[in-house]
Amino acid sequence: MDPSRNIQKNHNFSAAKHFCNFILILGFILYLIYILLPNHPCCYSFTIFTHLRPKLLSHNNNNSNYHSSSTNITHLVFGIASSTRTWRIKKSYTESWWQPNITRGYVFLDKISGNLLPWPNSSPPFIISKDTNSKYKNYDKHPIPQTIRMTRMILELFEAENEDVRWYILSDDDTVFFVNNLVEVLEKYDHNKYFYIGMNSETFSANIFHSFDMGFGGGGFVLSYPLARALVSNLDLCIKRYPTLYGSDHMVQSCVADLGVSLTPEKGFHQIDLHNDISGFLSAHPQSPVVSLHHFEAFDPIFPSMNRNEAIKHLMKAAKADESRLLQQTICYHKPKNWSFSISWGYSTQIYESIYPPSFLQKPLQTFIPWNKLARPFYIIDTRLMPSNKNPCQLPHFFYLDSLEEIDGGIISASYIRRNPRRLPACSSSGSYFAGNITRILVISPVKKHIDPVGSRRDCCDIKYEAGLNVTEIKIRTCFEDEIIP
Repeated sequence: MDPSRNIQKNHNFSAAKHFCNFILILGFILYLIYILLPNHPCCYSFTIFTHLRPKLLSHNNNNSNYHSSSTNITHLVFGIASSTRTWRIKKSYTESWWQPNITRGYVFLDKISGNLLPWPNSSPPFIISKDTNSKYKNYDKHPIPQTIRMTRMILELFEAENEDVRWYILSDDDTVFFVNNLVEVLEKYDHNKYFYIGMNSETFSANIFHSFDMGFGGGGFVLSYPLARALVSNLDLCIKRYPTLYGSDHMVQSCVADLGVSLTPEKGFHQIDLHNDISGFLSAHPQSPVVSLHHFEAFDPIFPSMNRNEAIKHLMKAAKADESRLLQQTICYHKPKNWSFSISWGYSTQIYESIYPPSFLQKPLQTFIPWNKLARPFYIIDTRLMPSNKNPCQLPHFFYLDSLEEIDGGIISASYIRRNPRRLPACSSSGSYFAGNITRILVISPVKKHIDPVGSRRDCCDIKYEAGLNVTEIKIRTCFEDEIIP
C-alpha cells in the first residue's frame, strides 16, 4: 500500500474529528446564547430559533409567577361598551375615573360621527367594532341588536392589548369604577388561573331572567388573562351556539360556563337595578371595598341639590382622599341620648333616636324601588321597609358629605351636613332625645392605606357630643379586642 495514501487518510480522519468537535462546541455555545440572551432584559429582540422555544417559556409576560410582583393599574385593561348615540351623553361617567396615559383600554363604538371629533384626551381611545352582520346573520336572533357586537368586544380587546395583561374588565359606558379598590380586590386572586369575577343584580327578576351565576355587565365583570385567551379561542363557536340570549353579559357567562368556569362573586361590583332615591342602598354598603356603580341615569342624583355629574365629582373627591374607606359603614352609639349613628364614609351619616343593633342598621333602608316589579321577592339583598307611619324612632336624620380636609398627617376630617329637616317629632321611646338641633357631623378618621384582608372587622367609633351645640364629632378607630357593639 502506498504510504502517502495512509498519511492522507489519517489526515482526513483527524480533520473530520476536529470539525465534529468544533460543531459540538459551537452548538453548545449557540444553545447557551439561545437560552440566556432572549430572556435577558437587554435582549428581548433576539429571535433566533424562537419557533423552537419550549412551551414552558411561552407567554412569559402574562404567566409570571403569582408572587413575583404585585398587581397594579398597568396590568388591567378595560373594554367599555358604547355607541355613537350613547357616548355623547354618558362619556362624563367614564371620564370621572379614567386616567389618561395611565389607564389601559378602549371605548368600543358602532361607528364614529363628526360631533364626537376631535376626540378628547380625557376619554379612553376608541375602537370601531368590526361588522358582524354578514358573518352572524343566521345566528342573530337576540332581542338587543348590539348583542353580538358587544360580545365580540373581548376578542377585539384581546387583539389590541395582550402584553403584560393580567385582567380584562368589561363594562358599560355609564359605569363608574374605583380603580384603586379594583386593583386591591384583584390582588387577592392568582391571575394565572381561570377567574370570572363580578356580581349579580340586586333584584330577583333580573337574575331570574338572566342567571344567578352571571356577572352583570353594567356593574362590570373581570376575566383573568388565561380565561380571556380561552374564551377568545372559542368565541366564534360560542356565538353560534347561543343565538337568542338577551345581552352580551349573558352570552359571555354562557361561554365561560362552557369552559368550566363559574362566577367568583365580589360584593363591591354594583349593577344597581334600582330606581329613585338610592341613598338607603349607599348608606349601608356591605363590608367589601366598593369597586363600581352603574345606571346613574336610572336613579336620582346621589347628593341632594346637585345634578348627576356634580354628584359623581363630589363622590370622587372622597375617593381621592381615601378610596379604601369609601362607603364603608361604621356604626356607633351615644347611649346618654339613646342615639344610634350609622356612617357611610364619604357619603352620608344617619342618626336614629333609638338604639338599634348593627344587624338591623346593616340592612339598607328601602328609599329605592326595584327596576321592575314582575317577580317577587323584589330583592336578593336584605332590606328594611320604610316605616309606613313615618315612625320618628325608625326614620333617621340624614346628613350628606359637605367637605373634606386633611387635619394632620394621614388624618382626615369629613364634614356632613343636614340637607333637609326631618319634619317629625322626637322619638317617644323612654330615654330618647331629639336630635333635630344637630346640623353638622364631623367624622375624624385615619386614612386606610389598603383594603383590609378577608376576615377583618368593621371599624368602631367614639362620639363627642356637648348639649346645646349643633355639631357632633365622631372619631373612627380600630375596635378593641372582643369589643361588642353597642
